[in-house]
Amino acid sequence: GPAARREVPMTALRAVVSEPVVDADAGPAADPLADYVAAKGGNRVIRRVLIANNGMAATKSIMSMRRWAYLELGDERALSFVAMATPEDLNANAEFVRLADEYVEVPGGSNVNNYANVKLIVDVAGRMGVDAVWPGWGHASENPKLPRALKEKGIAFMGPPAPVMSVLGDKIAANILAQTAKVPSIPWSGSYGNPGDDGPLQANLQDDGTIPKATFDAACVTTADEALAAAERVGYPVMLKASEGGGGKGIRMSQNAEELKVNFVQVTNEVPGSPMFLMQLCSNARHLEVQIVGDKHGQAVALNGRDCSTQRRFQKIFEEAPPTKPSGGIARPEVFADMELKAKQLVQNIGYVGAGTVEYLYNAKNDEYFFLELNPRLQVEHPCTEGVTGVNLPATQLQVAMGIPLPSMPEVRRLYGIDEHDDTTVLDLDDPATKYREIKKHVLAARITAENP
Repeated sequence: GPAARREVPMTALRAVVSEPVVDADAGPAADPLADYVAAKGGNRVIRRVLIANNGMAATKSIMSMRRWAYLELGDERALSFVAMATPEDLNANAEFVRLADEYVEVPGGSNVNNYANVKLIVDVAGRMGVDAVWPGWGHASENPKLPRALKEKGIAFMGPPAPVMSVLGDKIAANILAQTAKVPSIPWSGSYGNPGDDGPLQANLQDDGTIPKATFDAACVTTADEALAAAERVGYPVMLKASEGGGGKGIRMSQNAEELKVNFVQVTNEVPGSPMFLMQLCSNARHLEVQIVGDKHGQAVALNGRDCSTQRRFQKIFEEAPPTKPSGGIARPEVFADMELKAKQLVQNIGYVGAGTVEYLYNAKNDEYFFLELNPRLQVEHPCTEGVTGVNLPATQLQVAMGIPLPSMPEVRRLYGIDEHDDTTVLDLDDPATKYREIKKHVLAARITAENP
C-alpha cells in the first residue's frame, strides 16, 4: 500500500513506476483533492507536479504545497512531486531530492543542460505523466518557450501564458503596457510620440498578445542623435538601457550630452543588437514591489508587497514586508494602496495568470512612484509576503493552475477577514473598497551571501 511505498529507499527505479493515488474500489469519498477542486469552482485536478528547479526553490515549493495539502485536505500525500536531480544534487544528498516522491536523473553542469533546458523539462514532464510543472525562479522560469511547449502537450504551467510572458520579458514593451494601464511611468523615450496626441505610447495589442512593431520602435533610440533628442525631452540626468541587458550590463547614467554620446557607444558594444531606450534618472528612490496573483477568470489580488531597496551590484540583499508606515516601512499606506490598485489593473489589462511582482521606484519626499517592471514568476523573497499575509504562495499558484477563482481560495478569504467556515459571503476583488485586514507583522529576509558566496 501507499504507507509501505513511502519507506522504499529512493532509487532512480522508482521514477519508472507510479501508483495511482486513488484506489478505484474505495468509492467516491476517497478523493478529497477532486472534491476540493469541484467545491471551489476549479476545472482541473492536479495530482502530480514536476519541479523544474533545484536547491532552495525546489525545497520550498514541495514543503509549501505539502503543507497546504495537509492543512486543507488532511493528507500531505494527496499531491506527488517529481524532482529533476543532477549528479551534483545526488552527490550532495540534496534536501529537495529527499522530499520528492520520485526523481529523474538529468545531466549535470551548467543549467542549459538541465533546469533551463526547455526540451528536457517537457520530455521529463511527458514521460513522467505529470499534470503540471512548477518553474520557480531563475532557470527556465521566464522562458516563454516552456509554457508554449507544455500547452501543446496538455500539461499545466504554473505561471503566465507564453504571449504575456514574452511581452513582459521585454523592458520596453512592459513599460508601454504599464502606461496603457494608466500606471505612472518615469519620463522616458516612450512618454511621447503617440499618434494623434504625442502623449505616452499606447499598446493596442495584436491577436497574439504582442505590441505592434511600429509602437515598439517608436519607444526605442537607435542612433546617438535619437538618444540626444530623447534626452532633451526627458531631461538630464538620464539612464540609457539596453532592453536585453541585465545584472549591471548595458546600463549607463549620463549627466549631459557629452557623456551620453560616449555612453551610447559603450551600451551598444556591451549588448550588441539589443533595442535601447532612455529614461530619466530617478535619484534617492526606494525599490518597492507589489505581490500580485491573477486567476484564470480575469480576477486579480494584490497581496501587500516588499521593500527591496538594499542592494549590492543590482542584486537585492534585504527584503522587508510590509513596505508601509507605521510598521517599519517607508511608504504612506494610502499611497501603497494606490500602487496595489494600479498593479491589479495592469495584471487584469494584460490577462496575467499566476503569481508575479510589479516593481516600482518610490520617492518618499513627494510620494511619487513609477513603474519599473513586472516579474512574471514567483520571487525568491516571497516568504516575506507569506509571513505578513498568511497566504501560501506556491499553493496559490497550484490552485490558480487548477482553475480555482481567487475569491474562493480559503487563505485569500481569510486575509480579507472572511471566516474560513463562511462559504456564502461573496468576496468582490474588483471593488476598490474591498480591503484586506490590517497587517500587524513585520518580516525581514536577509540574503547576505546570496549573490556572492
